[in-house]
Amino acid sequence: AARCLPAELNALQEELRPVGVVVLGFPCNQFGKQEPGKNSEILSGLKYVRPGGGFVPNFQLFEKGDVNGEKEQKVFTFLKNSCPPTSDLLGSSNQLFWEPMKVHDIRWNFEKFLVGPDGVPVMRWFHKAPVSTVKADILEYLKQFQSE
Repeated sequence: AARCLPAELNALQEELRPVGVVVLGFPCNQFGKQEPGKNSEILSGLKYVRPGGGFVPNFQLFEKGDVNGEKEQKVFTFLKNSCPPTSDLLGSSNQLFWEPMKVHDIRWNFEKFLVGPDGVPVMRWFHKAPVSTVKADILEYLKQFQSE
């Protein structure tokens, strides 16, 4: 499923860009050490390995960094403190590589957040939430900004 997700995020960006939605990607190696490459290797990994087939993201991909723990990026501290956790369970500790572990921590790769046009976090999705669900929630959220 994770192999398909970048392509689904490309489709989401393509479809929702006209209404102002911007997809941002933040690579991280804290979940099962699934992103071990250097920053310079991430795009090649996407293009030739996973998902492969010449894939190129059409969304902003940031440098790899921590999303949990002592060295987490400040944007994730802000997002996690603004939206409730997606589950009561954190996961298998032998696959999670950060300390200290906290209840609001991101559970796995591809957990998603929606931030409104005012910069306020609105929603958070479990990493297994289908992109179709994320899209439906975003479209529902955007209805409040449509003029009648």
